[in-house]
Amino acid sequence: MALRLVSIFILLFSISGCKQLDVFEKNTIIPKQAWKKDFPCSGTFTITDTSAYYQMYIVLRHTDAYVYNNIWLNVGLQSPKDTMYFQKVNFTLGDDSRGWYGSGMDDIWEIRSLLTNKPRKFIKPGEYKFEIYQIMRNNPLKNVLNAGMRVEKVNNR
Repeated sequence: MALRLVSIFILLFSISGCKQLDVFEKNTIIPKQAWKKDFPCSGTFTITDTSAYYQMYIVLRHTDAYVYNNIWLNVGLQSPKDTMYFQKVNFTLGDDSRGWYGSGMDDIWEIRSLLTNKPRKFIKPGEYKFEIYQIMRNNPLKNVLNAGMRVEKVNNR
C-alpha cells in the first residue's frame, strides 16, 4: 500500500512539474574550431504568438585557449518575407581579474549573452532566419567551438 501511494505521489508530482517551455536554441558547430569570416552560424525559428515578449541571446562556446576577452559579431535577423538586417555587436567573454564568464567544464566555456537590453515583440508571425558572422581581425578565428541563438518567450509581462 505504501509503495502504491509513493508511486502515485511521484506520478502526480511529475505531471504537475511538466510545463512547456517556449524556447528555441540552435547552435552551429564551427569546423575545426576555426571560424572563418565567411562561415555563417545560421538557423530558423517560428514565432506564432506576436502578443508575447521574447528575450534573444547569442550562445557561444569556446576553449580556454581563445586569446581575446571579447568577440565582435555581425548578427542578422530576417522576419518573414523581409530583408535580413544586420547589427554589429561586441560581446565580452571574460576579463583579466575574474577570468571567463559563463559556465565552464574542463577547458570549454559557454556564455549566453543578451542580444537586446530588453524583451522584444515580433510583429509578424512566421519563420524568422538568423545569421551570425565573426568580424574579428583574425581569419580564421581559432578556438571557437560553436555559436548560435536562443529565443525565450518571457512570461509574466
